[in-house]
This record gives sequence, structure tokens and C-alpha cells, in this order.
Amino acid sequence: MVSLFADWHTHTRFSHGKGSILDNVGMARKRGLSSIAITDHGPRNILVGSSEKKLLQLRELVDRYNELYDDIEILAGVEANVVDLDGNLDVSPYVLARLDIVLVGLHKWVMPGDLYTAIHFHLPNSLGIDYARLRRLNTEAITNAVKRYEVDIVTHPGLHINIDTRELARVCKERDTLLEINASHGYLTLEYIKIAREEGARFVINSDAHRPQDVGSLGAGIALASEAGLTVGEIANAKED
Repeated sequence: MVSLFADWHTHTRFSHGKGSILDNVGMARKRGLSSIAITDHGPRNILVGSSEKKLLQLRELVDRYNELYDDIEILAGVEANVVDLDGNLDVSPYVLARLDIVLVGLHKWVMPGDLYTAIHFHLPNSLGIDYARLRRLNTEAITNAVKRYEVDIVTHPGLHINIDTRELARVCKERDTLLEINASHGYLTLEYIKIAREEGARFVINSDAHRPQDVGSLGAGIALASEAGLTVGEIANAKED
């Protein structure tokens, strides 16, 4: 039986979460977790992004709160956005270097890095258009980001934005980047896990909580991982009961 000791994808009012850092930490402690990451959205996520100044403030608060608790590790992080096909992110190297954990995901309604990307990548994805060439571009963007940066986790791969799972998993294996099994969105399939597993990728199960009460709510992800036959060694935040 697999149980989880960490939730490394949670949001607060620093972006579009409903609670504070301490609210999330309190729920994580209540649920018996020993590690939690605060990973609010990068600045180019339209309407909900956190500025780099706010991300550095988050860093300072996390340092302060880690001094208050000795029963849980609090990580300061970001869910950064890919802004162009070269895989550039919307967070500077200066800020990334000051964070404990870097998550990267493809999201709709992100301010693009250039006009070509806006027309051929961001706009069709935001409008829900899906075709073979766009799938290739999506895959190119996210894999280039993993190659370019020290990415700890790729969040909700394939959610609303079509990608080549096998190619992404292959790159993540090479770069020691985790693929997320997201417990909130309910879009994942066993086929996704099977393909990624065949390429040797490792996984992490996160809540993607936007409300404090959802922090550590990981049951759906655990059930899917168990059905897929994943072992503790294949899930970075898992432990044996």
C-alpha cells in the first residue's frame, strides 16, 4: 500500500488560491504531511500570475514560517509558464535560483514571448483548437523548457493542451524531471501513465490545491497510480505504509 508524505503543488492568494501560506501549511500538517510546496503561478499567466516581486516575498515568508514549525518542510516555489517555442519561462534565472522547487506547465491565456508564438501556439491553445501541427509545437515548447531549465515537475501534462506524452516522458527521464499525476483535474488515463512509465519517467502525485481544504487531498491520484501498478520507487513523494 502506497501513502504520500508531500504535496508539492499548491496555490495561495499570491496568485488565484483562496487561502494564505499558513492556511495551506495548517491543512498539510493536519493531514500528516511532512512537506508542502507553495507554487503560485508565474507572472505571465493572465489575471492570476504573481509578479517576481511577489515571488520573492513568498520566499521570505516561507523562510520565516520554516522557523516556526519543526514537523513540516515548507518549500517556496513557482508554477512557471512557457512563453515561447524555445521553452523560455516567465520567471527570470535570478528568481528561479532563489526558489526551492520549480514547476512548469502549459497553460491557456499566457502572455506570449513573441508574435509568432502568439499566433501559432498561444492563441490556438487558448481557443481550444487541436490539430497535429499544434500538438508538435506544444510538445516542442514543453520539452525545450525541460531541457533549458532545472525543472523539478511538469504539471498536469496534457491538460487542455495536447502533447506527445512519450516524447515528454523521454526528455523528463533524461533530465530527472517528474511528471505529475494531478489529483484535482481528473483528466489522466492509465494509458498516459503506461506510456510515460515505458520511457522510464518517474511521477509525483499532487493536489494542485486552490483552496486550503484541498491541500493533501490526494486520494484520486493514489487510486490511479495503484491501478497502474506504480511502485513506491516510481513516485517521488510516496512511502510504504
